[in-house]
Formats: sequence, C-alpha cells, structure tokens
Amino acid sequence: MALYEHIYLARQDISAQQVEALTEQFKSVIESFGGKVEKVEYWGVKSLAYRIKKNRKAHFSLLNIDAPPAALTELERQLGINEDIIRFMTIRVEALESGQSVMMRKRDDDDRGDRPDRGDRGRGPRPDRGDRGPRRPRDEAISNDEGGF
Repeated sequence: MALYEHIYLARQDISAQQVEALTEQFKSVIESFGGKVEKVEYWGVKSLAYRIKKNRKAHFSLLNIDAPPAALTELERQLGINEDIIRFMTIRVEALESGQSVMMRKRDDDDRGDRPDRGDRGRGPRPDRGDRGPRRPRDEAISNDEGGF
C-alpha cells in the first residue's frame, strides 16, 4: 500500500465537532477499502492567504494515510461532493512523519513563549532628533505656500 499525507480545509462557520465528524467519516471510507489512517491532526482555524469560495478562514486537518490508490480516489470523490470542504490536497510520500507535524510543533513553540517579543527587534533606543521646532497647522502651511508647485 502507498503512504499519503492528506490535508483538507473545511469552512470556518462549521464547528470543531463537525470537523471531527468529517474526519471520522473520511477515516471510515479509507478503512472500508482496506487502508488505515496512521495519524490525525486538527490544526485549528487559520487565516487563508486569499479567499477560497468566499471564505477568509478555514479549519485545517491533516491525515497520514496508508492505503491503496482506490481508497484515495473514493476519498477525493467524497471530498469534492461535500459542501463543507473548500479545498484538499493529497501528497504521496516515501515515509510518514512520526511524531508531531511542523505545524503542531510551531504552535507549541508559540505557546511556550520562548521566542522574543515582536516589538523587541534589538535596535536599541531611538536617537535624539534634536529640536525640530513646532509643527505648523495644515491650513497655515497651505496658505503660506500660495499654491506653488
């Protein structure tokens, strides 16, 4: 049997429980063809880089699959029919990744707070710009220029 990584995006307006139910439905399709799902990861609701079918956010889910090609054909057919699924991608891999995926490790790193604050970029304090004088109101600046370009 072949090894696959499968990611699908579900509409933002469905609940996380509905996404889990979709995942269980897809697992049963794969298992009915003699395959098995090695790992399931729910990555949560994330912003999309661009709109997909009028959605700006989506639920992301990853499935690591060990199944025959016929199982993936049926899975992708059902994903195309389902109105809650806005996009999916299946990639054949040589070996399945053991442990957490990069997305889950990134979330754990962000939660731990071991990264420096975004505001602290190591630039140091701003240099003194000296006395620049008072700012003129916009109306005064226009009337003094007398419309010259």
